[in-house]
Amino acid sequence: MEKNLDSALVWFRRDLRVDDQAALYHALTAARRVWCGFVFDTDILDQLPRADRRVEFIRDSLVGLDSQLRALGQSHGVEGTGLIVRHGSSRQELPALAAALGVQAVYASHDDDPDALGRDAQVRGALADLGIVLHTAKDHVIFERSEVLTASGSPYSVFTPYKNAWLRQLQPFFLSAYPVAKHAGALAPLPPGEAAEVPPLQAIGFETTNLHELRLPSGSAGAMELFDDFIDRIDDYAATRDFPAVKGPSYLGPHLRFGTLSIRRLAREAHARMLGGSRGAEVWLSELIWRDFYHQVLHHHPRVVGHAFRPEYDNIKWEHGKHADALFSAWCEGRTGYPIVDAAMHQLNQSGYMHNRLRMVTASFLVKDLGIDWRRGEAYFAEKLNDYDLAANNGGWQWAASTGCDAQPYFRIFNPVSQSEKFDASGRFIRRYLPQLAGLPDALIHAPWLARPVDLEAAGLELGRDYPPPIVQHELARQKTLERFAAARQR
Repeated sequence: MEKNLDSALVWFRRDLRVDDQAALYHALTAARRVWCGFVFDTDILDQLPRADRRVEFIRDSLVGLDSQLRALGQSHGVEGTGLIVRHGSSRQELPALAAALGVQAVYASHDDDPDALGRDAQVRGALADLGIVLHTAKDHVIFERSEVLTASGSPYSVFTPYKNAWLRQLQPFFLSAYPVAKHAGALAPLPPGEAAEVPPLQAIGFETTNLHELRLPSGSAGAMELFDDFIDRIDDYAATRDFPAVKGPSYLGPHLRFGTLSIRRLAREAHARMLGGSRGAEVWLSELIWRDFYHQVLHHHPRVVGHAFRPEYDNIKWEHGKHADALFSAWCEGRTGYPIVDAAMHQLNQSGYMHNRLRMVTASFLVKDLGIDWRRGEAYFAEKLNDYDLAANNGGWQWAASTGCDAQPYFRIFNPVSQSEKFDASGRFIRRYLPQLAGLPDALIHAPWLARPVDLEAAGLELGRDYPPPIVQHELARQKTLERFAAARQR
């Protein structure tokens, strides 16, 4: 194959793997020598708490990526390959690295977050000043941007028609892997004086977390471990996915977010199993399509960052002031008096993970029981979730708040008690995260305030001391929410 470039740099971002990696493939097939780099971007890191599981996950995944690059080079007789790591603002560090290496082009994967687009525009300009071209390619989703449109050429705003169009448009080409290993002979040894070392967390200003205690494996090896485990359970996914005490989900969220496993691989496996009749695979594939849907919503409607997709709901008068702040704090800390909500928030705070059903329940509770602006909850999840992704987080919150694209109707309001009784009937999940309620019988654990004094005494529980009474009455809060939305719609 004739190559047009002497040398290129691959800029890894949310695609931390070598297998089926679009930017790496394009670089290897275009250039005779290819280096690989990653920047711990202080523009992002400086906004995070000093103990952040995601930073630790990325750092550990980079160690795996560096090893993969070394092994890939060695398999083609090239010694001394690896990952070059920088720490600083990507806007300066990436062009400086490209200039130091003397490359003619930089390859990276698309990132449609508004801040990332702004960063890439600046990097593109800085590289252009150096005579270096920035090439970016789709890698994070199956269909992006304007690839799936309505017959009139407009973006979809309702999921089911989008999903149907997505499935109609799907061809084997869109699920096929990039054959990276075939071209890995173009990987270049690191220049003299350049060490391929992933710095420890402390070197970039971060502390270790409880990530390893959570048994969330990192890197491509960890992703495959989880994927292999899930494939054995995928046929049951439709039946098990809504129950937080059951091992139903794939737990691949962080790996999808940081690209340690190819989305094409996941969709290819799910689609094949769906065609084979697996209802579980069909439902899981729908979840992957939701992910594409929210990414195209963000691309076409960047105003959803900070604003309701449906503009009339920017008129909603949310609770504010000290009372609202106290309600919000109780929600964040799992002190609402509603066990399923509080257990879910403890799960999030302790692990950075929350079961998907409970994301809907807790979001609905914050917005429709407490009357708190959905953007406050969105920001809290953004800080805590290991798999935080702007498009999905925003889409999920606007769905729960009834302000978004194809959102739940505003008059459909989750009852936290009935949700608890339906999806954690025996209270297994609640007991795990609220052990002070463990002595209550199953019938009472969902609403401890309904327990008789004799039941509370038998459980060794005193409301107000061991567990708070409800901070709101659901039925009253529900009526207030209906009035709040109706008023906004009439303005």
